[in-house]
Amino acid sequence: MAEEEKKTDGQPAAEGNPDAGTGAAGNAGAPADGGAGAGESEQGGKKSKKESRQEKKARTRAEKLADVGTLRRTAKEVKRHTLLSRIIALVIGLLVAVIAVTYVISYFYDKFGAFTVKVNKYDMAKQGLSLSEEPEYEHTVSELNANIVYDMTNISGLDIPPTVDKINGSHNGENYIAYTFYLSNAGRDTVSYEGEMVIDNVTKNVDDAIRVAVYKNGEKTVYGKTKSSGGGMESDCDKEFLTSTIVMRTRTENFEPKKRDKYTVVIWLEGNDPDCVDAIIGGTIKFSMVFNIIEST
Repeated sequence: MAEEEKKTDGQPAAEGNPDAGTGAAGNAGAPADGGAGAGESEQGGKKSKKESRQEKKARTRAEKLADVGTLRRTAKEVKRHTLLSRIIALVIGLLVAVIAVTYVISYFYDKFGAFTVKVNKYDMAKQGLSLSEEPEYEHTVSELNANIVYDMTNISGLDIPPTVDKINGSHNGENYIAYTFYLSNAGRDTVSYEGEMVIDNVTKNVDDAIRVAVYKNGEKTVYGKTKSSGGGMESDCDKEFLTSTIVMRTRTENFEPKKRDKYTVVIWLEGNDPDCVDAIIGGTIKFSMVFNIIEST
């Protein structure tokens, strides 16, 4: 009985050993499991830091690329702005040049008039051939300029006063140019001279319907361009233009010292000319008459 009790008493102890062992094993295993978790956590931290550095590098690279893109865009904008500024400056320069040229042309046209009379300066200095607007002059010049008639419209030659050559200097009508001047021999030699009237400038073919009357010492001659049809002289004219740019020529022989010739030039747009049409509205024309000595004795 005593032995059985001992065995019986020892069994619980024997049965409890596995549990104790199990508990010991569990206790012993616990630190092992905890160490593995700590290792994984440390690796995860290193990985996280590495990813963070990569993300930071990527973000920095993206920012640099964005800055480069901004710089490139800014450079293009500056280049475009510079090019646009140059184009605008060029256009403004061209406009200023055009305005300046127009002003200069207008200035000289206004200054020297639609009709200019000239004497060769050498002939004036050496031979005394000179110009004046009055028969009794105090001083002579080598160039005279008639006043301009603005917005001249067409008229008939019959509308011009018959006494138009009796007034000295510039005496324009509303729709015609009239200018009287004197050519004098203020030198000591007898000379022969020639005068030639030319068309310096014309626009819109206004010369097709223009008329020029030249009074030389009271004798009148009307000049006009040949008919555009080629049929000869217009019925109201005495003579045709010599060429497309030369209106007429005159010549005086044995022009003695202190002699003078009187000229009156009248210019108008002939309304009865078939070429006097709307197409020539706004046209302009400029004449000059030049005198030269051709012989001296």
